[in-house]
Amino acid sequence: MSGDADRAVARVVMVAGGPLLVEGPVELVLADGTVCRSDHPVVALCMCRRSRTPPFCDTSHRRRAHPERPPGGPTAPD
Repeated sequence: MSGDADRAVARVVMVAGGPLLVEGPVELVLADGTVCRSDHPVVALCMCRRSRTPPFCDTSHRRRAHPERPPGGPTAPD
C-alpha cells in the first residue's frame, strides 16, 4: 500500500454467508502473482471457495444439497 492521502477509500462489505463486496474498479493480485482487474462498480469476491470463477463469486454459496431421500419414503418439505 502506498499510503497516498489523495487516494479514495475503498469500501468493502462483508455479507453474512456470502461474498465480500468491494467497490470497483478493483485490481486483485492473487497468491501466484496473477493480476485480475474488474471495472465493475461492485465486485463480489468468493469467501466460501465454492465458486467456479475464483476469486470472483458466482453465487455457488446459495445452492444447498438436499439430503438423500429413500425411494418410496416420506419426503421432507422444501
